[in-house]
Amino acid sequence: MSRSTAFFINGGAGRVITSIPALELFEKENPEDDFIIVCEAGTDFYKGHPTLHNRAFDVFHKGLFEEKIKNRNCVSPEPYRIWEYYNQKCSIAQAFDIEINKKGIRDLHIPQIYLNKAERLHGKSVVDEVRSVTGLDKVIVIQPFGRGVEESLIDQTSRSFRVEDMLEIANNLKQEYGVIIMSEIPLPLYNEEGDDKPLAQPEIPEIRIWASVIQEADHFLGCDSVGQHIAKSLGTHATVITGSTYPINTSYVNDPDVTIFDIGEDIRVYSPIRVSMEEEPDRINDKAMDMNKENINEIIKSIKTKLGKSKKSQPKQHTH
Repeated sequence: MSRSTAFFINGGAGRVITSIPALELFEKENPEDDFIIVCEAGTDFYKGHPTLHNRAFDVFHKGLFEEKIKNRNCVSPEPYRIWEYYNQKCSIAQAFDIEINKKGIRDLHIPQIYLNKAERLHGKSVVDEVRSVTGLDKVIVIQPFGRGVEESLIDQTSRSFRVEDMLEIANNLKQEYGVIIMSEIPLPLYNEEGDDKPLAQPEIPEIRIWASVIQEADHFLGCDSVGQHIAKSLGTHATVITGSTYPINTSYVNDPDVTIFDIGEDIRVYSPIRVSMEEEPDRINDKAMDMNKENINEIIKSIKTKLGKSKKSQPKQHTH
């Protein structure tokens, strides 16, 4: 009798979300395998899933080894070590599928996030408050930093916005839209006293509440991080800025709902994260996310073209 599988999923929340299609396909194509998911990165985005939530276990789950892992084969998928990934032939979701399901590159469905009523209401209240304060009906969420950013706001992996670039974009957009900054690190937003259109930076520790905020918003602007995957899953149009990483690996190329600005296209080299510990690629990519005035103006113009002008604020209505 063949043993079932224990898949160990680690890394950031974006990796968790992009693992979902491959795990759903494994479940469909291997009905005899009573697999589990050991969530080294947390269970947040398996919660609420119709089938995967029953298979997902936090690493601190009591009795996890004796009751769940001991009689299963342990498999630790690492999409960054897939040849098609580090040669820019596939996305991270496809790399998970290649390793988990062994069927090569294939088209995948979009991963779904399932929010409950309380989460949706929380996100709606955050966005409605911004609409109320600014008097503008359209709201943008900006996620300027990836996981590599430090308390000094420097990202040695060059995936995150420079603070000055983010502030220039945000302060321009806030004249026409409500702007919410999605960041774990407090930022110097420089809201002047009496400013009737301040930049909002709510303290929201739960990533699923942030997902609800992104769903309720009218647009998402971000770097190579989890926010873009949330936006795609929940149907919010997105603008994604890439620097040291390749859009085909990390984002949604040729997708009508995602506009990509590849700032680092002409200067970057591939950084073999989780493959080798080389220092030189990150040095070469040091300026891959540095925007010039033309980049900033193009990003702002693109977002304004997609969103149009704001009107007097009214809560966004969902049809689903």
